[in-house]
Amino acid sequence: MATTTEIFGVKIERNPPESKLTELDIASWPKEIEVDWENRWGCSPSKFPWTFTAKETMYLLEGKVKVYCEGHDGYFEIGAGDLVEFPKGMNVTWDVIEAVNKHYSLEK
Repeated sequence: MATTTEIFGVKIERNPPESKLTELDIASWPKEIEVDWENRWGCSPSKFPWTFTAKETMYLLEGKVKVYCEGHDGYFEIGAGDLVEFPKGMNVTWDVIEAVNKHYSLEK
């Protein structure tokens, strides 16, 4: 069963139903891979800062990340099976615990 939460302004839906993934057409979104650097990037375990220059919705196929949001204490985790929406302008630090493989969509 899907559960939706909002943490520090980030929307997280854990285990969304297949019908929602189909409705969003996630299969057509770019997918991160480590060997193709055109509009894609891979992410092995590492820690780095990131600024979302557009609203980004992502669906994690694999991996686990601790996300630290600027201006907030603590962190939250996202991982495989999560549909996550980060608002434009958000500054975070990604602490990638397990290599990430995801589909993503940037709002234009």
